[in-house]
Amino acid sequence: MKIVLGLPAYNEEKNLANIINQLKKITDNIIVCNDGSSDQTGPIAEKIGAIVVNHPKNMGYGASIRSIFTKFMEVDGDILVTFDADGQHRIEDIQKVTEPIIKNEADIVIGSRFLEKDQQEVPTYRKFGIKTITNLTNTTLGSKITDAQSGFRAYCRRVFPNIVPSEHGMGVSTEILIKASKNDFRIKEVPIKILYQGETSTHHPVSHGASVMLSTLKFISIEHPLKFYGIPGIIFLGIGLFFVGWTIQYFTENGVFPPVLALIAIGSTLFGLVFLMTAIMLYSIVNLIRDGKK
Repeated sequence: MKIVLGLPAYNEEKNLANIINQLKKITDNIIVCNDGSSDQTGPIAEKIGAIVVNHPKNMGYGASIRSIFTKFMEVDGDILVTFDADGQHRIEDIQKVTEPIIKNEADIVIGSRFLEKDQQEVPTYRKFGIKTITNLTNTTLGSKITDAQSGFRAYCRRVFPNIVPSEHGMGVSTEILIKASKNDFRIKEVPIKILYQGETSTHHPVSHGASVMLSTLKFISIEHPLKFYGIPGIIFLGIGLFFVGWTIQYFTENGVFPPVLALIAIGSTLFGLVFLMTAIMLYSIVNLIRDGKK
């Protein structure tokens, strides 16, 4: 199978030439998305012989992944491997993430940082954030994974017509998994080792984590509206009906109308009905859109 490597890159002139030259030992088919870099990232990639997609301005990691996906569909290749341009991923792990696809065991393979205990060199704050987002993502997937935020992945060609990322930021990693699971693609993980050399991330950990969390919740609500809105709706409706009964019982027994109980009853019931109506409406809209695409 023909492997194509895709590198999202933003101001990576220090690392890029060395990484591309190493990757050329595996394949000459290398796509670099220059995400509006202010340095020589784009010219360096072009000079070495990579296929370069240039963004006019910095649009984000998700936009870079989408551009790489789009360009991959224009070239001859069976497997796309997304590989970071900051020097954290190991060249030797590329074979690990492509092997399950070559053996027809998976459609998408994730290089996980958490499958082998002796490879857990992830900083503690990152590990906590990744685990939180992964647990949230797992509520929507058919099989459980350990690293929903890994950018080191392999994709077989047939997944791309069905997965078109819309997220511009780092939330694209979970968006892809949620959409892949919805389309019944086989997702598998293999262990990889990340080379953390100082603080390579350009994102503030709190704002980055909050952004990814909100993005994940957004796509869960879109792809699984009955679960996301329906379950809270049923809970609120149940609480509301309970307090309705309590209000009636209190008034019957004491002859005094309890305003606090009544407000809780009305508020909870309304919340429940709104959530349930939202779930039904979104579910119907999503299915109408999917039917229209078929």
